[in-house]
Amino acid sequence: MTGTVTRYLYLVRHGEALPDESGLTEHGRQQAVLLGRRLRGIPFSAVHHSPLPRAAQTARLIGEQLSDVPLRVTETAGDYVPAVPKRDELPADSADFLLGFLDQFTPEERERGPVLARQALERFTGPVDGDEPRHELVVTHNFLVGWLVRHAMDAPKWRWIGLNHGNAALTVIRYAPGRPSSVLVYNDMRHLPAELRWTGFPPELHI
Repeated sequence: MTGTVTRYLYLVRHGEALPDESGLTEHGRQQAVLLGRRLRGIPFSAVHHSPLPRAAQTARLIGEQLSDVPLRVTETAGDYVPAVPKRDELPADSADFLLGFLDQFTPEERERGPVLARQALERFTGPVDGDEPRHELVVTHNFLVGWLVRHAMDAPKWRWIGLNHGNAALTVIRYAPGRPSSVLVYNDMRHLPAELRWTGFPPELHI
């Protein structure tokens, strides 16, 4: 009889993008290939990816390092604003800064993003039906990684802001039946040489 089993969700921000975001830089392509090599041997059921070129190219390069794993494009893995908080939901000392950050997005983006974010939670989180654990890879963008990590930690909805993810860095979340979700790995860059680490990350936060 089929029961509920653990889902392992692997989250990846796309590789370093060209200035016009039409694809990856040479560094970005190297990052994707090296990450794909690291992920060899994991029994992925699918690689889900954003439709935007920088993520689609990253997913393709990772997929070339894996064995017959289907690539599935989906808007739910896209680049969008996952949640727009009200002032009274924010810490008083940082509300002005956070609301100012969100002001850069259009009303359409602020309305459409939360819809996609709810769909992402439905599609990518929680235990799954089956007989064996499921491993899924999502090649996406910084905001969605932050959104899914803050959800796994039961943090407030606005807390996706401020979680920065490096290009081609790896985060892994475990959703086990009867247990709280667990962030096993976050922003891991061990597969990248020093010169390829921290791209896409604010310079002042490099470690």
